[in-house]
Amino acid sequence: MSSESPSRPAGFEGLPRRTLGRQELRALVDRLAERPELWREHVAFSDDRRHYASLYRDEHVDVWLLCWTPRNDTGWHDHDVSSGAVRVVAGAVEENNPRIGGDPVRTVVSAGASFCFGPDHIHRMTGVEEGSVTIHAYSPPLVRMGQYSVDESGVMRRTVVDYTEELRPQDEVPAPQGALAAAS
Repeated sequence: MSSESPSRPAGFEGLPRRTLGRQELRALVDRLAERPELWREHVAFSDDRRHYASLYRDEHVDVWLLCWTPRNDTGWHDHDVSSGAVRVVAGAVEENNPRIGGDPVRTVVSAGASFCFGPDHIHRMTGVEEGSVTIHAYSPPLVRMGQYSVDESGVMRRTVVDYTEELRPQDEVPAPQGALAAAS
């Protein structure tokens, strides 16, 4: 019996066998962006649903390719206990962060840029340009996420969703003044 660990596929062989921090996840998605042979075949687009493909998953990290059009929108969500990182490899996406009593903080992230976040991060992502492509990494691997909506009385609700479900905006009612402002 060998004490060697099983080999990992190309592009993932150097990953530590432990939970990765935010900056390590960012370095990972930045490295993967420079290796299109690992993800190019999975690129596809649809206005009806975001196209996404799992690139790698083990007990410590989860890596996805997501494809966007301007009509694709995740709705408000979190990543439960996972930290994450996103690298835009083509086009641009918009990240929105909620603010109580104000408009969301909007950031357009263009090709070549990346960002990372901890498990306390709530955001909403939308495609900005046709043909936008992002690489996402999460650690520990996603198991579930929280999807947020504001009900007719202005109360924010969190629904737990499985990591394999496509995130879409839940039915939203405009929030009353002073509550969480929903992105349009």
